[in-house]
Amino acid sequence: MPEADIALIGLAVMGQNLILNMNDHGFVVCAYNRTVSKVHDFLQNEAKGTKVVGAESLEDMVSKLKTPRRIILLVKAGQAVDDFIEKLVPLLKPGDIIIDGGNSEYRGHNCEYPFGSISWSERRRGRSAIRSLAHARGHKEAWPHIKDIFQGIAAKVGTGEPCCDWVGDEGAGHFVKMVHNGIEYGDMQLICEAYHLMKDVLCMDHDEMAQAFTDWNKTELDSFLIEITANILKYKDSDGTPLLPKIRDSAGQKGTGKWTAISALEYGTPVTLIGEAVFARCLSSLKDERVEASKTLSGPHGAKFSGNKAAFLEDIRKALYASKIISYAQGFMLLRQAAKEFGWSLNYGAIALMWRGGCIIRSVFLGKIKEAFEPPAGASEPPPGQNFSVAKCAILPQDSWRRVVSAGVQQGIPMPCFSTALSFYDGYRHNMLPANLLQAQRDYFGAHTYELLSNPGHFIHTNWTGHGGNVSSSSYNA
Repeated sequence: MPEADIALIGLAVMGQNLILNMNDHGFVVCAYNRTVSKVHDFLQNEAKGTKVVGAESLEDMVSKLKTPRRIILLVKAGQAVDDFIEKLVPLLKPGDIIIDGGNSEYRGHNCEYPFGSISWSERRRGRSAIRSLAHARGHKEAWPHIKDIFQGIAAKVGTGEPCCDWVGDEGAGHFVKMVHNGIEYGDMQLICEAYHLMKDVLCMDHDEMAQAFTDWNKTELDSFLIEITANILKYKDSDGTPLLPKIRDSAGQKGTGKWTAISALEYGTPVTLIGEAVFARCLSSLKDERVEASKTLSGPHGAKFSGNKAAFLEDIRKALYASKIISYAQGFMLLRQAAKEFGWSLNYGAIALMWRGGCIIRSVFLGKIKEAFEPPAGASEPPPGQNFSVAKCAILPQDSWRRVVSAGVQQGIPMPCFSTALSFYDGYRHNMLPANLLQAQRDYFGAHTYELLSNPGHFIHTNWTGHGGNVSSSSYNA
């Protein structure tokens, strides 16, 4: 007689903790791993004394599942996911549900079975689940069959609202999860830039920096990433000295930030901060080249900081908050543009609420974003341009922001995300940008045409030299 409510394939740290979380909430889980010995080890150790059952093969796993069969894949995105799908499909029946719990690309699956996307943390409790069943026939009908499980184990916020819900059709969940991870890239890089300024401009030691982040976590910056940054800075190695300076400064990545930047380019959305965060990781990976370059390339001379350190530290905090607002605004711009492209009906306030409780970017700040996306009284949706109105959450501390960016440039500190956030803000607030000259240049050398302010939508070509003729190329948008 089938006994398991759901199966999970993949017994790495996240898979094991997710199984234990579901078990804690009263669900019977069947555990399977391609290396079956990991199943035995898990049952004899971490899952000992629980209701978790193991499977010796995919066939054995499927036979232990109640119908409709619900299977979570928590394996490395890409070929491993495809391989398991290929093996699972012949074993399943219409109505069974496959949930891709990893960071798969949002257009990656073509299968008749429902798919989903989940945001997990490695911690056993309090995780967020961003729910979408995509690329499937009758996929929305599958949501009620997994809703109780995922909302049951998800983190809760406010008056107990679960950080888990249906997001939308045709890859919406994977796309929302991808943007979440892209924003995570931006948040992490912004914090790293603040740390760099503290360390190399203010010459703070690790205990001082840890205390600063601890204090910041009691402000509007209250978030998981600020909290763990304080803990990391406090951490001492076995010799009693800080561990952080001993870690090689070459960052890795798994692709979701890159996918977010590529999607932004594809849909013509200026998600500059996430793009710069990805490039910062790429630059960090050139460790050997940077070491050699540091021997010959010089920075500014004699530009030591001489101001009020406490005041500048507060400037850094405010600049971090302002840049964070821009990062989230850009992320929601991308969500809105993708929704237009694919016909998704995304609830942006609900997405902010889901992110608020159980995922890596969880923060008090996201509650304010949810409020910013609430439609005005009597309206069914936010007005046009509301995708940037998260800036209304606070009066942007421009003076602090500009002082930090200026001082960082004078001191030779790289600040790709702080500076691009400010540039985006300045560009967004200008009603006239120099793209008129750019359009004239394009028309001059390639007859690409331009519009006049007095007649938008009507494209014309000018014979700038008197010798170029009046024939124009076809118009297109980048």
